Amino acid sequence: QVQLVESGGGLVQAGGSLRLSCAASGRAFRINHMRWYRQAPGKEREIVATISWSDGSTDYASSVEGRFTISRDNAKNTVYLQMNRLKPEDTANYYCNGNIRVGTINYSYWGQGTQVTVSS
Repeated sequence: QVQLVESGGGLVQAGGSLRLSCAASGRAFRINHMRWYRQAPGKEREIVATISWSDGSTDYASSVEGRFTISRDNAKNTVYLQMNRLKPEDTANYYCNGNIRVGTINYSYWGQGTQVTVSS
């Protein structure tokens, strides 16, 4: 089994910054890619950013491009989301998701979520 543990959410004023972290732990696993999702009240969960573990290539939702940066630390099995120039509409519960290989099977694992609140 693999666990994803998130940290770093909180309350920030518009224009401010936060950094989220998500650490994967377990036995004998290999990360394929990691994603950050978010879900605001009354809205569907949406993909925010994706990073390939092998080559570090990234992809972003248009709503966060240029403001958010996803990165990884391979040695720590940790993915980060640096969020700058935050807006009230970024307020949501943020989840990390990992596509992770255990043995010969790829699984999808989720973190517990961390709340980000941006005040205007």
